[in-house]
Amino acid sequence: MESIPSPPNRLGLLGWLGGGRRGIEAYVFLCQRVSGVVLLLYLSIHVFLTGARLFGPEAWDRLCKMTHLFGYHYFEYLVFAAFAFHAFNGIRLVIIEFGFGLGRPERPVYPYRGSTHKQRPLMIAMMVLTAVLIAAGGFELVRFPH
Repeated sequence: MESIPSPPNRLGLLGWLGGGRRGIEAYVFLCQRVSGVVLLLYLSIHVFLTGARLFGPEAWDRLCKMTHLFGYHYFEYLVFAAFAFHAFNGIRLVIIEFGFGLGRPERPVYPYRGSTHKQRPLMIAMMVLTAVLIAAGGFELVRFPH
């Protein structure tokens, strides 16, 4: 039985980074969902840790010392990164939902051109702003160690 040859990868690494058929928007969608779950988990842990104050100052101090042993500030930085991404992507989605990133409607003529090409500059701007904010937060983490 003959195997069917796969088509050549003409885009190389850029084709892989661009998300292939689904586009990079599929990865951004997945990251939005994952960051939302991470923020929800952090919120529940944060409420639990803050609620430990009800058991007295000794229990609170013991819990605070335990969080410093495990490098808790690094986890907080990751939560900050998830928050920055989730917030800026959420703002982008609201802008698109209001119709500002879609452009004017066009007649569907072959070859069809979706609105993702019009939305991509807004997504790139969102990623750049997120990267700047995450880098600034990382700089503060390195500059002021806990």
